[in-house]
Formats: sequence, C-alpha cells, structure tokens
Amino acid sequence: MISNNSQGIKAWLQEMRWQEVQQYREKREGLALIPVGSVEQHGLHLPLGTDSMVAISLARDAAQRTESVVTPPLWFGWSPHHLALPGTITIRPEILIEFLFDVLSSLATNGFDRFVIVNGHRIANIPWIQISAEKAQRELGVRVIIFDPAYMEKEVADEIGFGEVGHADELETSHMLHIMPEFVRMDLAEDHVPPERKHYHVDPRLQKDTLCWVPSTAKELKQTAGESGGVSGRPTLATAEKGKRLHEHLVGRLIEAINELNKGRVT
Repeated sequence: MISNNSQGIKAWLQEMRWQEVQQYREKREGLALIPVGSVEQHGLHLPLGTDSMVAISLARDAAQRTESVVTPPLWFGWSPHHLALPGTITIRPEILIEFLFDVLSSLATNGFDRFVIVNGHRIANIPWIQISAEKAQRELGVRVIIFDPAYMEKEVADEIGFGEVGHADELETSHMLHIMPEFVRMDLAEDHVPPERKHYHVDPRLQKDTLCWVPSTAKELKQTAGESGGVSGRPTLATAEKGKRLHEHLVGRLIEAINELNKGRVT
C-alpha cells in the first residue's frame, strides 16, 4: 500500500512486525494515524469507498513526510441516509464508538499515547468519533485529535472556487480525480443542486444561521435518490488540478497537526 520511507519505517501498521512497531514507538513517541471513512453510494460516477479512499490517501501522504504509522482504515461509517441506493453499508454509531475505542485502547496498551483520527466521511462520522475520542482521553489518558477535510479546507475551497459542500460534488470528485482517477467515471457525472433551505446549511465554511444536520428519512432518501442519482452539487465542474490543490492543502494541514501534537501544543 505504501513503500518504506527513507528511515526504513513502514507507514502501514499491518505491514510491520511487532519488533518494528516497538522500535517506531520508542523513536516517534507513540503517535498513530487512524483513517476513518465509509462505504456508501457516491452518485453514478464515484466509487462506494470514496470517503475511505480520501482518508487513507491523506493519512498515507502525511505519514510519508512525518515518519508516522498509519493503522488499517475503518472502512465503514454511519451512513443511514444513503441506504436508498445499493452497496451502502451503515454501522450503528454505538457500535462504531466502541469499535474505535477498542482500537485506541489496544494501541494505548502498547505505548501509543497520541492519535490523529483522519475522517473522510464529513459531518456524519464526527459525532461518534468525538464521543469515542473523549472516552479514550478520559479513560486511557491519551490525546486524540480529529482531522476532517470539511473543517480543514475552509481557507482553500473558496480560492479554488468550489461551491457549497454537497455529496459526490465538485470538491469530492476533484479530490478523487487527483488521488485515484482510475475509479472516477466522469462520463457518468450529472449535476444536481437541491433547492436552498433558508435555515439548513451543512457546509462549515458558511456563516449563515443553520439548524443541525439530521440524516434523511427513508421516504426522503428514495425521492432524492430518484431525482439526483445520489449527487448533491456540480461534479461536472471537477478537475484533477483542483483536486491536487485541495489535497496538497489538506496534507500540509495534517502534517502541521501531527507536528504540533508531537510537540504537545494542540489544545
């Protein structure tokens, strides 16, 4: 999945032997990246694993430049709002909370004490990750930070010209065109911009008053899926160059977060 870096430390935990993990822990003071995503429909043109692929790519590229270890990804997330289309797999949040906690607890038992959760599934995953992270910090005495692209792209998304955050939109499609173009079918991409709701905006960049996000009902899911094919936004405007600018910005911010966490300066 990733080649060894110049220091001979493998980035992927699953590719290491236990002795190598011990050596890494002693040298790098026990920091690990944990990619978290989802398996859910992403329109006609993107693969089901888009969110996980984004998290994996960000963690991988930041790990290469910081000599960090990345755990195997948590491929599944909380996706009840996408069950109207085939292939989506959703896990109950109470299960995900305990699953992530067990991962953190296992690593903490062996000397890891700092963690970066790299979330590719935007706002849907954040609540259960936050709960699990808080529990880990309280019960295990570790430090956990959450890196989410939707919150870390604020300073570059407008510069690039992306519209509001949607789903399988211009931003996500551009990112995938850069990191994994072999999985993107631009010939199948179709735009669908839902009507604006006055007090309902999920994009963290927006300064408008908003109600908090709640997953759609089964009835709403079927109607929306039939109208849009699973898309919210304008994926036809996506380009690999936009995706490269986005990815480089996010990797840079992730590296900064890793370095700050290693120095104990993240609050």
